[in-house]
Amino acid sequence: MMDLITAEAAAGLIRSGDVLLLGGNGGMGVAEDVLEALEARFLATGEPRDLTLLHVTGVGAVTEKGICRLAHAGLVARVIGGNYGLQLPFMKLITDEVIEGYNFPQGVMSQICRTLAAGQPGVLTHVGLGSYMDPRQDGGRMNRRTTEPLVDLMQIGGREWLLYRVPKPTVALIRGTTADEDGYVSLEHEATTREDLSIAQAVHNAGGRVICQVKRLTRRGSLHPQMVRIPGFLIDHVVLAPGQMQTYATAYDPARSGETRLPVSAIVPDPLSERRVIARRAALELRSGDIVNLGVGISAMIPNVAAEEGIEDRITLTVESGVIGGIPGMGREFGSAVNPRAIIDQPYQFDFYDGGGLTRAYLSFAEVDAGGNVNVTRFGGRFDGSGGFIDISQNTRRLVFSGTFTGGGLDIRVEGGRLALHREGGFRKFVARVGQISFNATRARAEGQEVLFVTERAVFRLIDGGIELIEIAPGIRLEEDVLAHMAFPPAVSAGLREMDARIFRPGPMGLAALMTGPGRAPR
Repeated sequence: MMDLITAEAAAGLIRSGDVLLLGGNGGMGVAEDVLEALEARFLATGEPRDLTLLHVTGVGAVTEKGICRLAHAGLVARVIGGNYGLQLPFMKLITDEVIEGYNFPQGVMSQICRTLAAGQPGVLTHVGLGSYMDPRQDGGRMNRRTTEPLVDLMQIGGREWLLYRVPKPTVALIRGTTADEDGYVSLEHEATTREDLSIAQAVHNAGGRVICQVKRLTRRGSLHPQMVRIPGFLIDHVVLAPGQMQTYATAYDPARSGETRLPVSAIVPDPLSERRVIARRAALELRSGDIVNLGVGISAMIPNVAAEEGIEDRITLTVESGVIGGIPGMGREFGSAVNPRAIIDQPYQFDFYDGGGLTRAYLSFAEVDAGGNVNVTRFGGRFDGSGGFIDISQNTRRLVFSGTFTGGGLDIRVEGGRLALHREGGFRKFVARVGQISFNATRARAEGQEVLFVTERAVFRLIDGGIELIEIAPGIRLEEDVLAHMAFPPAVSAGLREMDARIFRPGPMGLAALMTGPGRAPR
């Protein structure tokens, strides 16, 4: 029989020193009512204290909600997670040396949930070698306060591997849609299914408490067995929260859970800004049949380009959260998609990625250095962490890194089919040496990866020894607007050409007619 309790009662079950394994991805799958009650309890009583938090990726809304609610000195002693860009209060606690902080790749954190369930020692993987995850660099530790090594370098079969470990969880906080009277839980209104089953198995098998928040209840045995994602014997307590949101931006959109489909014609093209220019140039790399991962930032604008070009059915867009097909969301809806073709558990998505299943990936950059290394994780006072960046960038043969050429107040506009630079950005992104290695160019060249760096004014490719400038935008001067704003001299292709003029004109570029089979250039 299901044990139905309030959010306040659930918060009261958490004890000082507990290790909380938290479900959720952005604003999806977050037991928000329980987290709110836990914060209120701590602020009123000072209890519990010294919690360890385990989370797979960004569970929050930048400065509010999610585990941002738990960012209080004393409440949390240590956090181990995949990304902190949606948890700025935790980023501050870590950078101020108030708590211990670890950042592991999102895929690794997702797969750790399965290893915890199976009683295995951790995740053994190649993901993170040569990056700051490698114990020969930082071992995923985010500040000086964090000293315990949780990543081990292993030699097995003549190859190097990393073993990631986390402490055994004692409490799980997860979320579903419907629970029956025996605690069997379905996720039919969720936009992702994440790793909630593995989380519940892990904590149950460790002898801990599994708390699941749902929006509605139903009678015993009324859920279709193929809709049940978490068996009732894994659930200790159920919290009813009828008002829970599907994402932090949407109460419920049936087109994100697969209940209905939204006409693609309803998707309005983004304005032709410098970011749109970058997304359009990046989209020119798409080939028919591509299976694509899209990162955050400018890369997340590519589905809008695909919709305008009418090519969404010729490629398969995926997001690491487990969404396959459709038009992936942006901002507070990143991780979901409109019109998904399939929604699978996140660990299986990363199994596919780690095994080299993607044909192309679009990711962002914060810094690129003279050797072609990329930093997206620690820059300008921020320590966002990797999310799925390291898993994806290490395991995809064809990569496109996207970003504006400079940052900090850049004002550059599309005018008359050309770029017009009104104000240069205040800081460089092409630097002599990156602040942290998120993507190791030496390993990429050794693995034969094909890498492009796309900005609004110039396109570079990775070559032996660094990067080569291969395209420049109309209206942009080579010396004054490109080379003068780089901290190192790139190679300049003898065949340097202008970026495709169609990128800078409103309306479709005719991308469908340009697309060829995987691996073949369109022009």
